[in-house]
Amino acid sequence: MKSMFKVFKKTFKQRATEPELMDDFSTGGPELREALRHLRRLNRIFGAAAPTLYGVRQLWKEADKPQRLSVLDIGSGSGDVNRRLLRWADEHRIELMITLADVTEEACEEARLLYDNEPRIQVIRASLYELPEGCADVVTGTQFVHHFAPNELPKVVQRMMESSRIGVVINDIHRHWIPWAAVWLVARMVSNNRYIVNDGPLSVAKGFRSKDWDNLGKALGGSELFYAWRPLFRYAVVIRPSKLSPNHRS
Repeated sequence: MKSMFKVFKKTFKQRATEPELMDDFSTGGPELREALRHLRRLNRIFGAAAPTLYGVRQLWKEADKPQRLSVLDIGSGSGDVNRRLLRWADEHRIELMITLADVTEEACEEARLLYDNEPRIQVIRASLYELPEGCADVVTGTQFVHHFAPNELPKVVQRMMESSRIGVVINDIHRHWIPWAAVWLVARMVSNNRYIVNDGPLSVAKGFRSKDWDNLGKALGGSELFYAWRPLFRYAVVIRPSKLSPNHRS
């Protein structure tokens, strides 16, 4: 039993390379839309919104707490984590505008339904590489960058930086057997959708550890990267041009 446990833990030393079902853009339709709705349940259960707010708040403070702030959430899915940002903006009387960008029409349709009566939310169908430079103060990616291989990450994050005016916030999963087991179990409790059952645990196996962020920070060169472990088994990663901020890492 002890040896089996060691083998199980060893599987998480490296990021999984298997693509998620959601990465196959040739499929989708009603089943994908259902998966996006069920994913909102998992996000609520595992507190997915909190690390994004943590990072956005950090950049907002460093920018001297502007009254107006624009955020672009790339790979947003239905964008449900941004409801937490809207409540925070209300509490601090910030004029917040959020753009949700996703490459799939299913995600855009779900986002439009979710925010039907919210004028502060704009939904666009676009990929990362279609975004204009400096199109938002802060560019966020929640459970987005784990879809990319390690050699792709620097280019992906650099493109996010180019699209931002203040900085980038990444919210992604800590690669560890505990969240893997938790997601494996809860995904099967809340859904029988094949996207959720397959991609939920796989997304944990494709997640990150501190060494991955250290390597990314070195690869970025002209940007300052700071990361913090946040409940529940997530990382909040804040990236900004190094000339705009002091060296700060947690």
